[in-house]
Amino acid sequence: MSTIRLTAAQAMMRYLAAQQNEAGETYLAGCWAIFGHGNVAGIGEALHGIKDSWPTYRGQNEQSMAHTAIAFAKQMRRTRAMAVTSSIGPGALNMVTAAALAHVNRLPVLFIPGDVFAGRGPDPVLQQLEDTGDGTMTVNDCFRPVSRYFDRITRPEQLLTALPRAMRTMTDPADCGPVTLAFCQDVQAEAYDWPEAFFAPKVWRIRQPHPDPVELDRIASLIRAAKRPVIIAGGGVHFAGAEGELADFADSLGIPVVETQAGKSALPWDHALNFGPVGVTGASSANAVCEDADLILGVGTRFQDFTTGSWALFKNKDRTLVSINVAAYDAMKHGAEPLCADARIALQQLRAALGDHRCPAPPAGLKEAWFAAVDPLTDAPGDANALPTDQQVIGAVQRAGHLDTVVMCAAGTMPGELHKLWKSPRAGAYHMEYGFSCMGYEIAGAIGIKLAQPERDVICMVGDGSYMMMNSEMATAAMMGISFTTVITDNSGYGCINRLQMGTGGAEFNNLYAHANITHQPRIDFAAHAAAMGAEAVKVTSIAELEAALARRDSISGPYVIVIDTDPYPSTPHGGHWWEVTVPEVSPRPQVNVARQIYDAKRKDQA
Repeated sequence: MSTIRLTAAQAMMRYLAAQQNEAGETYLAGCWAIFGHGNVAGIGEALHGIKDSWPTYRGQNEQSMAHTAIAFAKQMRRTRAMAVTSSIGPGALNMVTAAALAHVNRLPVLFIPGDVFAGRGPDPVLQQLEDTGDGTMTVNDCFRPVSRYFDRITRPEQLLTALPRAMRTMTDPADCGPVTLAFCQDVQAEAYDWPEAFFAPKVWRIRQPHPDPVELDRIASLIRAAKRPVIIAGGGVHFAGAEGELADFADSLGIPVVETQAGKSALPWDHALNFGPVGVTGASSANAVCEDADLILGVGTRFQDFTTGSWALFKNKDRTLVSINVAAYDAMKHGAEPLCADARIALQQLRAALGDHRCPAPPAGLKEAWFAAVDPLTDAPGDANALPTDQQVIGAVQRAGHLDTVVMCAAGTMPGELHKLWKSPRAGAYHMEYGFSCMGYEIAGAIGIKLAQPERDVICMVGDGSYMMMNSEMATAAMMGISFTTVITDNSGYGCINRLQMGTGGAEFNNLYAHANITHQPRIDFAAHAAAMGAEAVKVTSIAELEAALARRDSISGPYVIVIDTDPYPSTPHGGHWWEVTVPEVSPRPQVNVARQIYDAKRKDQA
């Protein structure tokens, strides 16, 4: 057996660069890196050695550069991913939030944090956490609950098993998620005689499990018996590339489709059977069919509480829950009848099994009534002096968009408004991180989307609160010449949570700057701030000016930022559903006591 002598870090990077997807592309499209004493000498030198064939990207913050990698994988429908490396200590811990985001959203990313010395010679090393009861504990153990696979590399030859396991996890649709390989810094630099065959190119196929015949027959019989079925399209529809099969299945049987945040754009907004977004941030049309449904067919959904209205949405006591999911864990949630399979294959085989069966037609007029109610909210305001609403901002962006536009967001006010109001013309036109609802994902995520699909027109929607949390990758976008548009809606605080606070009977407190314990009300010039990081930026004062600014975006190279002040109070009054947020049982405030009575009454609908 011929061997080659390399350090452990050199071997890791050479192996990762040789792994391919079925399209012949390098599965890991590069590595995001912030170097420190725990990875600069070993991993840094190894990455430099292959920089011409496997790129390294420099971020400004470990968490945000990991968000970029995750957004890339999401937009690529998990067919490609990225690696992220940091030093030990705070650099590694900064990535734990991003690992949780990837875990919740079932998205592949490879974390390679530096770790302490395996030999323990300089113990304790700079930034080392000392656990007085466990000598093996380091900060990287925080990755364990938020990783699908975790390993600590304390010997070079451990990579011979750890790396294939990492690749297996990231490319397994049922177990997909973040992998953490904590890499002891002395081991990174240690040499070993590696089998040359270990570095041969390998193609990783993302399998498409077929359904069990017994489960398939059972689900087909349930659909035949259903009088008021509904399909809930989740993110798994996109990951399986099953949008066409979903449309064909719904059309052939006449079943209405509703969409989760992750599933939105599974069908074009104007498809006759797309009844719109579902749940807490859902359309009245979608929620109406779900409330009455006797069969709820989830396709690639986790049945998160925003989707199910905290399990109070489905009001038909005789309902049956069915779940098509590649992961058995998700397929059997809440007592669902499982069809554990790839969504595309499952829909194909279900349609064949059902033959010419047609379900009763869904109620007429629900969709039309929904749009009649909400479309006026997105129109330009009649009063040019009024502070714009988020709905009006969305309307302006919608009018400026086209077939190649991707609108993206993550947390705060905009996810709910976009879920209700955005009209996605095709698959991949809506990118929302709402599994973890992580503030600060937006700008970094926009970079990831643009790296995945450079031809797309990416528009990032972000509130001032989320922008303040994490904006440093704007400088990265400027340095790399990555072009996308960011619309910052400035409502002077956390408007979304302020409304939730009021809705649960609370007094306005500590969310908007006006109600916070501060001496001076801030007047932050977000346009100047973005410009200082290299973006072209402009502040607009009206919807008309916003539309004019959006019209310029195709002529601008690099990141483009448009800032607009918005009213923190209005939200779309139509649609929506109760969401369980526990209200105090006792309070001196009568508003809280009233809210508690409503809460107790609503909980009786949960099933």
